[in-house]
Amino acid sequence: MSELFERSAAEIAREVNERRVSASELTQAALAHVRANDGEIGAYLLVLDELAKETALRVDERIARGERLPLAGVPLAVKDNMCLTGTRTTCASRILERWTAPYTATAVARMLDAGCVPIGKTNLDEFAMGSSCENSALGVTRNPYDLERVPGGSSGGSAAAVAAREAAVGMGSDTGGSIREPGAFCNVIGFKPTYGRVSRYGLIAFASSLDQIGPLTRTVEDAALAYDAMAGHDPMDSTSIARAVEPSATTLREDLQGLRIGIVREFGLDPLGAAMKAVYERAYRDLEALGARLVEVSLPTADYGLATYYLIAPAECSSNLARFDGVRYGLQVQAGDVATMNSRTRAAGFGPEVKRRVLIGTYALSSGYYDAYYVRAQKARTLVARDFAQAFDKCDLIACPATSCPPFLLGAKSDPYSMYLMDYYTIPMSLAGIPALSVPCGWVDEGDVPLPIGLQLTAPHFAEPLLLGAAHAYEQATQHALRCRPESFDCASRAQDRLRAKSRDRR
Repeated sequence: MSELFERSAAEIAREVNERRVSASELTQAALAHVRANDGEIGAYLLVLDELAKETALRVDERIARGERLPLAGVPLAVKDNMCLTGTRTTCASRILERWTAPYTATAVARMLDAGCVPIGKTNLDEFAMGSSCENSALGVTRNPYDLERVPGGSSGGSAAAVAAREAAVGMGSDTGGSIREPGAFCNVIGFKPTYGRVSRYGLIAFASSLDQIGPLTRTVEDAALAYDAMAGHDPMDSTSIARAVEPSATTLREDLQGLRIGIVREFGLDPLGAAMKAVYERAYRDLEALGARLVEVSLPTADYGLATYYLIAPAECSSNLARFDGVRYGLQVQAGDVATMNSRTRAAGFGPEVKRRVLIGTYALSSGYYDAYYVRAQKARTLVARDFAQAFDKCDLIACPATSCPPFLLGAKSDPYSMYLMDYYTIPMSLAGIPALSVPCGWVDEGDVPLPIGLQLTAPHFAEPLLLGAAHAYEQATQHALRCRPESFDCASRAQDRLRAKSRDRR
């Protein structure tokens, strides 16, 4: 059974659909694997033993009735800002630490309907605010390739679970890069669809005009299968787009012949350092070798992305998080009057980064500053979207780095400015609402540790089949994700050995 953990979600589903293994057997083995490995990695905040077993039984019953499920028996990790009926849903925050979801998010429900088995709820930066998964109030998640390093954020728990074979598919949310960055750091695919393509109903909101659910997987084919399962219009989400979803899993391609891929003039590689520059230069050559024609494009407003995002996202966060007041649900700190109770509840329930963003957003929305900050940021956002539209007149896809550095050591970026800069390459796509993904593109050696990095590919609105097809061609030709796959590089045990050795050296 252990070899099944090495297989893709597509292969697992095939085995279960052909009844060569049952979903129940696979789930029992998956839960045992999580118990054996997750104590060091910390991907999960909650393991759903009973729910997983019950769901697996229902999958087996459906298979026995002759149904064929696209993700039959596939172990699923759900980011803990998505509701799942009867389970604790915390957003990794003290303010929701004991809150139980009364309903299930549409995207999660669609994944379960496709045959997935929910193994557990995964860790994240509190309310999805962060780029390293270090802002969680409820635990630490470590990168399976080096336990002293971060997995990226905010969907770090789901990315780490997929990388460590504790799930075959992870569900994440991406506001400014929170799927793509952990995908790059954990050597997996991190895919953010077009804004509005996947329902946000049941996703606890951070910034409503930016949040988007998407998958983290070990292969592009798996990302396509997960996207096809979760995408589509949902009347429960007012921002959901009423447009038919073109299937992507059946349109994957083997080369890039005929494609024009834009290389952004403003995203020069020199600031990344020699090692990362060499990896990305090779990635661009590989795209050409696969038949693509590289063309230079310009995004003149790209440098305004960070400032624009860190006004719009905190403003929306300030509004969305106002509901956590100690009255309706979540933590309540008793006090003699309502105003004091509100204040004490939020002081005790929110962590430092959440408080920082609420304060920034409240200031940007306040009287006398709304036009100067929030309105101007929205105008800048329009310019960013316009620049992408003009760039796509010259190319079919755009390629650029996914992150500005490899996975960094825990605690290495403790000041907010350094952490916010992590989003430099991913924020512009979020502001424009276009689909983007990170695909493994190579490794940077730091000492004796090879660290993964990702190539970001992005496409025009609703061009998910083209984007996933191109990423599949690149993935199949380069096979970067296989350099340290667990059968030759046991992520958890070897990383633990290195951690213990370094601890002995310090003593």
